[in-house]
Amino acid sequence: MFEDVDAAHAKLGAAHLDLLRLIVGVDRSEAWRDEGARDAAHWVWMRYGISCWKAQRWVAAAHALERLPRLSEALAAGEIGIDKVVELARFAEPETEARLITWASTVSCGAVRHRGDLAVRASKQEAAENDRDRSVSWWYFDDGRRFGMEADLPSAQGAVVARALERLAGSIPVMPGEQEACSAPERRADALVALCSARLAEDADPDRATVVVHARAEGLAYGTGGCEVEDGPAIHPETVERLLCNARVQVVLEDEIGDVVGLGRTSREPSAWMVRQIRYRDRECRFPGCGARRFTEAHHIVWWRHGGRTDLDNLALICSFHHRLVHEQGWSIRRETDGEISWFHPDGRRYRAGPARLAAAG
Repeated sequence: MFEDVDAAHAKLGAAHLDLLRLIVGVDRSEAWRDEGARDAAHWVWMRYGISCWKAQRWVAAAHALERLPRLSEALAAGEIGIDKVVELARFAEPETEARLITWASTVSCGAVRHRGDLAVRASKQEAAENDRDRSVSWWYFDDGRRFGMEADLPSAQGAVVARALERLAGSIPVMPGEQEACSAPERRADALVALCSARLAEDADPDRATVVVHARAEGLAYGTGGCEVEDGPAIHPETVERLLCNARVQVVLEDEIGDVVGLGRTSREPSAWMVRQIRYRDRECRFPGCGARRFTEAHHIVWWRHGGRTDLDNLALICSFHHRLVHEQGWSIRRETDGEISWFHPDGRRYRAGPARLAAAG
């Protein structure tokens, strides 16, 4: 009996190795971009219903196994299970993998994970004792189109800021259409904006995010441009549409020579009780399988500018990444009569969550 179980376990290990190799292919081809995911791990956890933490470990292990042939063989042969392989892949090297496999077979998975945690833990910076001199300043330049910021902090406080930005930068997705690889400074800038946006979203003051937008009438009507934030940069009409979902925005319409021809209404955010109801009802981002709970926003299913109401049945909780997919990448959503949310690709195809259904054999 045990021989049959061992054989089945070996087959499972070989299947896991095949799966990890295929995940590498999906990651390298960036095929996950067309499936509403922000990276390969996000795609894995949404499509196959595993946790975010496990999906990230699987993707990292999948890449690491390409240079760890002995560990790959051990997995395929059932010599060692997938959980231990994933942990060993965090710190094993080609010259150490053989003896690590022998060691791992004699200890628990928790012991392997603990050793991995110790191996990859970043060294801590020494705390500075003097924190009296500190400052943060900012300014606009280039005729208000650019924003500069400078900080002078004691090293202990600077380490907190740096660590927060670095960690958050690793989770901020690169949007479709952006350059294939953003630089580290660009990712930190994205992280800083996301961090500040999240803090504003928690503020009880309803006027916290009032933005005055000057727009050419034909720019908003035809999506052709001509929009700018007062005392700020020029922005695309699609960005204006996204701001209209969850910010207080006053639109100033101008004709082609800059004369004001009308004042748009100030969009109204959902009240505090509505936000509580939406978060209680939806719990997390409504994109199938996403599960994000941080940086979520109440999105108007029928857009505010198209006459959509700020009612519970016209609002859905979605994360900032999928919010941008809707407003700037051509995705669309619809609430069905049963209350479920349907998502559609930019070409109109309905997005189907989960793995493709395999045809029944024979």
